[in-house]
Amino acid sequence: MTPGARLSAAIEVIADIEARRRPAADALKDWGLVHRFAGSGDRAAIAGLVYDTLRRRASSAHIMGDQRPRATVLGMLRLERKLDCDAIAARADGGRFAPSPLSAEERARLGTADLTGAPPWVAGDYPQWLDPHLARVFGDERVAEGVALASRAPLDLRVNGLKAEPEAAADALAHLNPIPTRWSPVGLRIALDADAKSRAIHAEPAFIKGTVEVQDEGSQLSALLAGAKPGQQVVDLCAGAGGKTLALAAVMENRGQLYATDSDKRRLAPIHERLERAGVHNVQVRTPRGRENLLTDLENRADLVLIDAPCTGIGTWRRNPDAKWRVRPGALELRLEEQIDALDRAAVLVKPGGRIAYVTCSMLAEENGDQVRAFLARQPDFALEPADVASALGERAYLFRHAVLSSEEGLLMTPRRTDTDGFYLALLVRRGRTT
Repeated sequence: MTPGARLSAAIEVIADIEARRRPAADALKDWGLVHRFAGSGDRAAIAGLVYDTLRRRASSAHIMGDQRPRATVLGMLRLERKLDCDAIAARADGGRFAPSPLSAEERARLGTADLTGAPPWVAGDYPQWLDPHLARVFGDERVAEGVALASRAPLDLRVNGLKAEPEAAADALAHLNPIPTRWSPVGLRIALDADAKSRAIHAEPAFIKGTVEVQDEGSQLSALLAGAKPGQQVVDLCAGAGGKTLALAAVMENRGQLYATDSDKRRLAPIHERLERAGVHNVQVRTPRGRENLLTDLENRADLVLIDAPCTGIGTWRRNPDAKWRVRPGALELRLEEQIDALDRAAVLVKPGGRIAYVTCSMLAEENGDQVRAFLARQPDFALEPADVASALGERAYLFRHAVLSSEEGLLMTPRRTDTDGFYLALLVRRGRTT
């Protein structure tokens, strides 16, 4: 396919996403099924155009003075891909399968593209309803945080310490040019180009053998900073597909006992295969059955309960740019209720001297510090405990402490500050000593 034909396809997919209010992945899959002549390189390039347009939808519409799919795709080429007007016109030239030629107004707007004076939510490419929430956390820096959140994410891998050291894993994946992650001592990062095909990591021998797992560096850091130790009794309360369960098991060196559960058994389905592939032997998966409490035998016994809390997922928007335009304010209220429930369920499991690690992939105070303060007010036998960054990160700890946004309650990683997804972590210790 020509660059112009790919551009037309991206406009078509964006129109489908907006008309049917559906996830981008579904729209792209359907387009590919109808247009089977398109090769894998074409499909990857079209997906890149679509996701970049979703990342910069608000700002692109602003500079073009038009919110329709053609306008937002053309505006994205100027803002995100940094193409000049002539380069864009060469793709939209009215040729076979290409978009129609640029109008005089489109040329003028592309030639003078400027976000000066644009509202923060436009310049930062996030929903308008979110602006007061981000202003509360970041103040005048919220536009810069939004721009970073709208950037393309790299592919991060966690090296499974039960199987290999990072250097050996990097050698096994040398053809993908991995580099060590900035903060995580067990992470590798692979850069992705806008038009590059998705790396077939799941087909790599290193993945098949359980040497590496796909996991954002921020998620890796959250698991490391939770502070699990070999021989402990640890509960992963919202385990989902098991990403942090696997990371905790590696930190625990397969010693002690790790219990993985989730309120939705469907989310747990992939965990069994992943545990086997990773060589993990100290995990019990407790699959929910109706309203039955499967953790009563663990009350007052856990050294650590990790809550990877249900949240709005704002911190992951650079990986899921279409999600930010689908989420509504009502979703925040629902997530807040679920977080309160998870925290209170965790409290009864922790033994005196034990800890709760409260983690979200959100950047909102309502889901982070506010929840921690409210929990401490409900549970006076708990207190805040600083994360032991030095033990987890070694020589990287000093710079990490200066990069994150720290508060009395916890710490916040963001794409702008730490070049990770947005993750929040707070540690809460139960007062008293173990008898």
